[in-house]
Amino acid sequence: MNWRTSIYVVLLMSLTVAKALPRSSQDIEGKTSIGQRFSQLHENNFKAIALIMFAQYVPEGTFGRAAGMADGVTALAQRCAVAPSESPDCLKPLDRIFFDTICQEENLPRIADCCAKKDLERNDCFLSLKNFSQGFIPPLGRPDAKAACRNYSQHQQPLIGHFIYEVSRKHPFLYAPTILSVALRYEEMMENCCGSAEGPSQHLEECFRKQTPKVVKPVRENALRQEHTCGILKKFGERTLKALKLTQISQKFPKADFITVHKLVMDVADMHKDCCRGDMLDCMRDREEILHYVCTNQHILSSKIQQCCEKPLLQRSECIIHVENDDKPADLSPHVREFIEDKGICERFAQEKDTHLARFLYEYSRRHPEFSAQMLLRIGKGYEDLLQECCRPGAPRSCCSRGEEELRKHIYETESVMRTSCDIYKEKGDYYFQNELLMSFTKKMPQLTSTELIKFTKEMTTIGSKCCQLGQDKLLPCAEENLDLVLGEICRRHLADPINPGVCRCCSSSYAFRRPCIGKLEIDESYVPLALTPRLFTFHGDLCTTEEEKLKHRKQEMLITLLKYKPQISPEQLGSVTAAFAEMRERCCGEANPEACFLKEGPELIKRSEKTLSA
Repeated sequence: MNWRTSIYVVLLMSLTVAKALPRSSQDIEGKTSIGQRFSQLHENNFKAIALIMFAQYVPEGTFGRAAGMADGVTALAQRCAVAPSESPDCLKPLDRIFFDTICQEENLPRIADCCAKKDLERNDCFLSLKNFSQGFIPPLGRPDAKAACRNYSQHQQPLIGHFIYEVSRKHPFLYAPTILSVALRYEEMMENCCGSAEGPSQHLEECFRKQTPKVVKPVRENALRQEHTCGILKKFGERTLKALKLTQISQKFPKADFITVHKLVMDVADMHKDCCRGDMLDCMRDREEILHYVCTNQHILSSKIQQCCEKPLLQRSECIIHVENDDKPADLSPHVREFIEDKGICERFAQEKDTHLARFLYEYSRRHPEFSAQMLLRIGKGYEDLLQECCRPGAPRSCCSRGEEELRKHIYETESVMRTSCDIYKEKGDYYFQNELLMSFTKKMPQLTSTELIKFTKEMTTIGSKCCQLGQDKLLPCAEENLDLVLGEICRRHLADPINPGVCRCCSSSYAFRRPCIGKLEIDESYVPLALTPRLFTFHGDLCTTEEEKLKHRKQEMLITLLKYKPQISPEQLGSVTAAFAEMRERCCGEANPEACFLKEGPELIKRSEKTLSA
C-alpha cells in the first residue's frame, strides 16, 4: 500500500463517508455489509482503518501480523463488494469479521480466552485487552535521528505505515483520523529533517528535537483527554458524563436554547459511548454528524465558530473544542432566583427531577464562564441536595433561602484554594512549588513510586505556570479542568493497582468532588514507613553533576525517600536534614575524590539525621 496516498485520501474522505455508516454493534442482516463499507471507504481508506483497528486490539503483536490481517480483511471486503453472495462472511457484521480474523491467527498474545467467547462477550473481552495493554508499551518519544533518516531514505512508505501501527498500539482508544493526522505531521518532520535527495539536514539532532513535540504532543493530549472521558463514563456512569457535557456546552454556547443544548449533550454522550467502547467507525460517524449539526446551525449556537467550520473536516473538532466561549446574551439576567423562589419548584422537581436539574445547570453554567465545569457540577449537586431537603413535607418555607449563602461559601472556598496555590507558585517558582506538591502527595499517596510522584507533580506544576498568569475570569476553568486531567490519571492508576483507602474513596465517591476530596487527604495512616537500611539512602559522585535538571531530579528522589521513611517529619526536622545534606554535598564536591568523600560522610549524615528525626 502507498501509505502517503492512503493517509491523504482517508483525511479527505473518511469523515465525509462516515455519516453513511450504520453502527457496527447494531449491524444485522440486510443492513450495511463489509462489501458496502468497502465501497463507501474505498480500498486505501478501508485498509488504513483496518491496520489501526488490528494494532489497537492486538498491540503486543507485530506490524507484519497487523498489516497481514488488514490485507486479508481488505481482500474479503473487495470480493464482497463485487459479489455479495459469494461467501457467508459477506453478511457478517464488521466487528465480528475483525475478531474472527484475529482469532484465526496463531500465537497472538493473550487472545485465547477472548476467542473462546461469542458475540458481545467476545467484544467485551477484546475491549478489556485494550485497557490491559495500556502501560505495557512505552510511549512515543524522539526517534534516533540517524537511524530514522536511514530508514526513511530506504523504506519511506512502509515507515509511515509502521508509524501508524506504533501510534495505534500505544494508544488503543485514540480516534483514527487523529492518528492519520499525526502521521502526516510525522512525514513532514521526516521530510524536513532528513532532507531530500541531497541528503539529511546538517543539524539533524536539533531538527528532531524541535519537530518531535509537534508530532508527540497532539498524540499525548488527545489520548489523555479521551482516556479521561472514558474513565468518567466507566466509573461514574452516563448521567455524570451528560452533566459534565451539559456544563461545558452551555458555557461554550450561552445563546443556544435548552432544547438545542440538550440535543448536543445527548449526541456527544452517545459519541463517547461508541468511542469508549472501541467502535471506531461508529465513533467517526458520530463525530462527523455532530460537527455537521454544529456548523450548519452556527446562527443559533455561536458567533465564534465560523473559522472553525471553514477548516478541513479533520481540524474542525479540535478547533471548536479550543475556541473561546461565545458572548452571553445581552438580556441574560445575572441571577437564577426562579429556581429558588418559584412556588412550583418542588412539584417540578418531583415530576421531572433530571430535567429540572438539567435546566438549572444549563441556566447557571451559561451565566458563569468564569467557573470550572467541575465547580458547576458541585453547585448542581448542592442544588439537588437543597431541593431534596426543602421539598420534604414539613420543611420550613425559608429552607431554600439558605441555598444562596451555602453557594457563596462554596464559591469563596474554591476561589481561595486556587488563589493560595497560585500565590505559592508565584513566590516559589517551578522547582520549589513542585517540591511542596511532592511533600503533600508523598504523604497522601506514599505507595506511588518516585517516578509517578515526580511525573504527576510536574504536570501540576505545569498547570500553575500556565494558569496562574491568567485573570480571575479564566483562572478557575484553566486550573481545575487541567488538574482534573491529572487526578484522572491518578485515579486510573489506582484502578489498575490500588493505592490506599483514602485515594479509593476520593476516586470512587463523586466525580465533581474528586479534587476537593484529594485536596483534603492527609497522611495515609495505613502506610507502613520504609525501614532504615544501608541501601535506603546512598550518596555518590553524581550529586556533583553540573547538569541542574539531573541534580534537581536526584534531590527530589531523595526527598520522596525521606518522606516515605518518616511521613510525620516536621518542617523544622526537614529543614535541619536538608541543610546538613547541602553542607555535605558542598564539602564532598569540593574534594579531589567526591566518591570517597560521600562513602565516608554519607553514613555519618544518616546517623545524625536519624537522631534529628527521632527527637
